[in-house]
Amino acid sequence: MPGTVGGAVTTTEESPARPALTPLRQARERFLTGRPLPDGVPEEIVAAWRRARFFGVRHDLTEPTEPLPPARSALLTAARPVLERLAPALASGQSALVLTDERLRVLWAAGSGPGDEKCHDLSEQEVGHNSAALALRTRRRSEVHGPEHFLDLWQDVSAVSVPVLAPENGQILGTVTVASGLCTGCTPHPGAALAEATAAAVEAELLARSRTTERVLLDAFQRAAARPGAAVVALDGKNRLLSDAAAGMLSPGAVAVLERTAAANGSGRDDTAPSETYDPSEPAGPSAPHDTSEPHDSARNRNGSVAYDLELPDGTGTAHVTPVRHGGAVIGVVAVVQPPADEAVRPHAQHPRVALTGRSVPWRHATAKAAELARSREPLLLTGERGTGKTALARELLTARGDLDPLVVDAAEGPVDEPDIWATTLASDRALLLRHAERLAQADVAALNSLLDERPDAPLLLTHTPGTPPGPCLQRLLDTLAARSVTLPALRERPDDIRELLPELAPRPAPGRPPLTWTLDALRALERHPWPGNITELAHLVRALAEHRQVPGPVRRTELPDPVREGPATRQLSPMELAERTAILESLRRHGGNKARAAAALGIARATLYRKLRGYSL
Repeated sequence: MPGTVGGAVTTTEESPARPALTPLRQARERFLTGRPLPDGVPEEIVAAWRRARFFGVRHDLTEPTEPLPPARSALLTAARPVLERLAPALASGQSALVLTDERLRVLWAAGSGPGDEKCHDLSEQEVGHNSAALALRTRRRSEVHGPEHFLDLWQDVSAVSVPVLAPENGQILGTVTVASGLCTGCTPHPGAALAEATAAAVEAELLARSRTTERVLLDAFQRAAARPGAAVVALDGKNRLLSDAAAGMLSPGAVAVLERTAAANGSGRDDTAPSETYDPSEPAGPSAPHDTSEPHDSARNRNGSVAYDLELPDGTGTAHVTPVRHGGAVIGVVAVVQPPADEAVRPHAQHPRVALTGRSVPWRHATAKAAELARSREPLLLTGERGTGKTALARELLTARGDLDPLVVDAAEGPVDEPDIWATTLASDRALLLRHAERLAQADVAALNSLLDERPDAPLLLTHTPGTPPGPCLQRLLDTLAARSVTLPALRERPDDIRELLPELAPRPAPGRPPLTWTLDALRALERHPWPGNITELAHLVRALAEHRQVPGPVRRTELPDPVREGPATRQLSPMELAERTAILESLRRHGGNKARAAAALGIARATLYRKLRGYSL
């Protein structure tokens, strides 16, 4: 079956006309034999062939990749009922249906068709560019037809792939691919509807399961935290709930230990009745019974069978960890934290949590994706404009997973003296945080590329600020990390987060002085400012006001710097926009200011008219 489905280098939605296949076959033959290509070959297709060659993929590949050992997959668990309902319909046709995870490892496949060799990994590094890889990168439906593939065995295959998204945060969990015999000139692919319907059904199943398990975990947390002053944490590897007492008591290192504990408890399934698990009918808290008959480091404790006590770092105290079960599986843990004996509860010194502050959709999506990728300790690239918080987030990710002593190298501080120390650091399994990758010398980038070739799973975090076009070495590095990269949104794209950021950025007030507060007018001015320096610029403004203002009370708009107080300058309209603005004004004049009639006369929706009026400041 074409569980080996390759993909195209174009998307079906709003895509240009697909090139004729016969000339494309001839162009591919010329490419493979090193001859000049004819004019008219789409650049994106040539780029895909070049990437395959760069990764060392053999176009005449016949041996399938070795299957990976079976791994527990929440995606496959949710998708299996959907896929098994479709499998009988595929048995009699000449098409195949394939499910991959976020690393393009094939989790499930059924059906048959041309290119029947079974591959177990659809990553570009293994089989060249394909529809699953493109869908993963673009988050859109993607197709391939015949010679757009690099591999010989897929020259008579057409395929379409659709990404599967996590319902809670939009993160890509995998892909669904439908493959068939070559469909000459067919757009969209005949299997596009099936692929999209399958992905939608899997996402619906994921949503139903997520809501159920999150509800169970929330109920467990609320019952444990019902006792006033209880320091309670509930975790399931994706969600983290902390009571106020726990937030003030726990250090980042202690939270990281509890995160790893939750991951270890949820990594296996134990269908036997536990000695002690969370029971919603019983009160939870310090008075809950402790099972101390087993050793502290008992393996049985750590796989979710019973509750146990866990000593936390940084002098935080002891956590009584109780597994939370649902449907015969451990889905998370609830930890009730007790301070050290004979010591008063001393809140942990609070550091600015700028890296995690914000509830806007762009920020939550970016940080959730980064946290998910960082768990594996494989290389991770954080990119974005200057001042968007890349380094702060990188440090938070390292702390959360327990890498408390990374080697930090800042290429912006000057040439790297001893790049060989990178290999030594990573070989000892110590994490490396490399800031400002765009400032690295070409030789240093080449050394980093070689290091990643030798150890692709190195615990490396890079930050990169786009600017001037990268050189070939840096571009190769960025391409290598593209599948494990996260772009942080600019502050102007998340103005709703400014009100949460302000108290985190403000320095601790001197004794006897109130914290910095803001008038509503000042807040609105801050939210309208474009912030070219992003969080860094906002932090400088907040610190300057906190340290130098002499007047009491909330910060007023008149105290803000001129560019912030006066708001962004009106942008220069293009000739087309000026003509559109004139037409809108004329229509409003003819209809006496009646916006509904003006919109009808212009042939646009009333909501569109309102949006354009706001855009032209009318």
